[in-house]
Amino acid sequence: MDQTHLAVRNVWKIFGLPDGQRVSQAEAVALTASGKSNLVVGVNNVSLDIRRGETFVIMGLSGSGKSTLVRCMSRLTEPSAGEITFDGIDLLAASPKQLIEIRRHRMGMVFQHFALLPHLTVLQNVAFPLRIQGVGKVEREKRAREVIELVSLTGREQRYPRELSGGQQQRVGIARSLAVQPEIWFLDEPFSALDPLIRREMQEELLRLQSLLKKSIVFITHDFDEAIRLADRIAIMKDGVIIQVGTPEEILSAPATDYVAAFTRDAPKSKVLSARAIMTPYDASAAVVGRVRADTKIGALAQYAFDRARNLTVEDADGRAVGLVNGGDILDVLANAEHGQAGAGKA
Repeated sequence: MDQTHLAVRNVWKIFGLPDGQRVSQAEAVALTASGKSNLVVGVNNVSLDIRRGETFVIMGLSGSGKSTLVRCMSRLTEPSAGEITFDGIDLLAASPKQLIEIRRHRMGMVFQHFALLPHLTVLQNVAFPLRIQGVGKVEREKRAREVIELVSLTGREQRYPRELSGGQQQRVGIARSLAVQPEIWFLDEPFSALDPLIRREMQEELLRLQSLLKKSIVFITHDFDEAIRLADRIAIMKDGVIIQVGTPEEILSAPATDYVAAFTRDAPKSKVLSARAIMTPYDASAAVVGRVRADTKIGALAQYAFDRARNLTVEDADGRAVGLVNGGDILDVLANAEHGQAGAGKA
C-alpha cells in the first residue's frame, strides 16, 4: 500500500488574485517577483507528503503560512497553483459536491476556537455532523456516545458547553470531529487557547487517542515543545516557505538554518536526542560498560555520563552493533542542553 495519504506538490497561495483564480507555476513565480503591493504570498511553492498513520506537525511563527497551508490541503482555502491529492483523488479537480462528501465522511477538523453550538448538549454537539450526513438518530447517538467515552467525557452527555471547562469543551470538539470516523485529521492550534496545565493534559489525550486510532494527523502549532512532544515529523515554515522537514531528532541535531536553530535552542534535548544522534562508529576493541538501543534517549543514559573512559555499544532494532557512545558525549548533551547546543552526532 502507498504510504502517502495526502500529497502536496508545488502549492502556492497568493492573496490579492481574483477569488478562485488558478495560475501556472511560472505565473506564480513571476507574480511573486513582481513586487505588486496588492499581492501577498501566503504559501510559497510547498511540497509535502503526509504518511498514513503519522502525526505531521507544521509549525512556525504567526504569519508564517501554516494555517493557510492546512486550509489549502482541504480546499477550505483555494490554492493559487499546484497539486493536492488525497488517496489518489485530485482535490483541486474535485467538484464542490465531491469536496463536501470528502470533508463530511473522510476528513476531521479541529480549530483553536471550539465553535460548539451553545444551545446543544454535549451529545447533540458530537452527533451534529452525523445529523448533517443524514444518519438516523439512534445510530448517530450510539456513535456519539462511543466517541464521548473515547475522550473521557462519559457522564457529561446532557451538559451544555457553558457548563464545561475549557479542556472539556475542547474534548467535545475533538469528539465531534472523530464522530465521522475521519481518515485524516486536521488540527489547527487546537490547544493554544488553553491554560498550560490543561494544554499538557490535552496533548497527553491526543497521544493516547493516536495510539488507539492511528489516524493521519496534520497538527498546526507555533510551540516547538508541543511539536516535538506530538510529532513523528515536523515541517518548519517561514514566510510561506517550508524551511526544513524531519523527525524531531533530525531537526534538533541538524537544524538547516539559523531560523530553525532558534526554534530548537530551548528544546529539552536530553528527551529528544537518542544514542544514535551522538554515537561514533563502532569499534570492537573499545572497552564497553553496557549495550543500549539506538533509539534510547540521552536522558535515560545519565548514569553513564561521568565514565569518560568507557563506552556503551549502540545496537539497532535487530541487535546489531552500529556505534559507540562515550560517557563524555552523554555529559556534553546533558550539560549543554540549557545553552541550545545539540551535541550532534559524529557517526
